[in-house]
Amino acid sequence: MADYKVSLRYATSLIDLALEKNILDSVSNDIEFVGDTLEKCPELKRALENPVIKPETKSSILDEIFKSRINPETMHFIRFLVKKGRENLLGEIVSKFLGLRDKNMNIVNVDVQSAYEMTEDQKEKLKTRIEKVLNKKARFRIKINPEVVGGFIAKVNDTVYDASVKHQLETLKQILLKNGTALN
Repeated sequence: MADYKVSLRYATSLIDLALEKNILDSVSNDIEFVGDTLEKCPELKRALENPVIKPETKSSILDEIFKSRINPETMHFIRFLVKKGRENLLGEIVSKFLGLRDKNMNIVNVDVQSAYEMTEDQKEKLKTRIEKVLNKKARFRIKINPEVVGGFIAKVNDTVYDASVKHQLETLKQILLKNGTALN
């Protein structure tokens, strides 16, 4: 629980800095790049979490990887984490930062499952409806799932919007059973 609070505090300070200096887009891109790098390179993550490796070594590794690719403010923040001995929380700080950024920009992530690839028109109509219902901008992650049969299932945080044919048939079955209609 303490790591959660510490990560949130660092992420909040970074987003405040980015907003204050009007570089949120640049810092966001940098943080996404850092997060992707940590995800694709588990050795780097293990090195940052290893207490045997000296902070100077960790700092030089991070400089070598990121210095020429990210904003100086973001690099300064990463060096600050190493100086404070919090480099082991970098992955969690990235996650918290991206969540705070989305909240600040009024964006919600929507995971959509569909039996088939949706057309651009279908995606746009679905996005428009979800944005209208939630009163937020939607960022879609679409996944093909043949078990959906038809329609789609959209998940926003803990809320699921099930517009699949399978779900509609199950609902109809429950209504018919409730009303005592024979299903032969």
